[in-house]
Amino acid sequence: MSFRLPDIIAPMSAVSVQPIEMISRNPGQTRTLGACLGGALQTGDVICLQGDLGAGKTTFVQGIAQGWNSLDMVSSPTFILVNEYRRADEGRLYHMDAYRLESTPEAEELDLDRMLARGVLIIEWPERMQGILPQERLWVRFEHRGYEERGLTIEARGRRYEDLLDLIRGEV
Repeated sequence: MSFRLPDIIAPMSAVSVQPIEMISRNPGQTRTLGACLGGALQTGDVICLQGDLGAGKTTFVQGIAQGWNSLDMVSSPTFILVNEYRRADEGRLYHMDAYRLESTPEAEELDLDRMLARGVLIIEWPERMQGILPQERLWVRFEHRGYEERGLTIEARGRRYEDLLDLIRGEV
């Protein structure tokens, strides 16, 4: 399944290597961008989503889950920390919200290694657990630009994530 990103403004710089910056004009475009990424994710991938409350992180995860072919509906894991979504082929997508974490030891108890061995890990509020995150990852920053408009900055660390960034760049 291929997703096209209609009406999203292309990267702001004509000679953009990374990160890429774009504007999503509404939640539907944010979901479409997520769906593009979701279709390419593999077990062990880490996607970090940084942004204020209401910036579009969970909306983006809804799109990722759609592109990943999740059997489950996406909801914010704010109060339970981690939601697990399934796919027909037994794949797993872990959706973590680190907003309520108070310490690195508390974050370590979540057993990221187990999740990464079984599936894809998406982390909202990753800055709260930066000390235990894998070095290689895709980092997406969300910024309010208007009522529905959001600025997204996507940065890759590591070859796998550079490839994902190139995929997104090609779709935009």
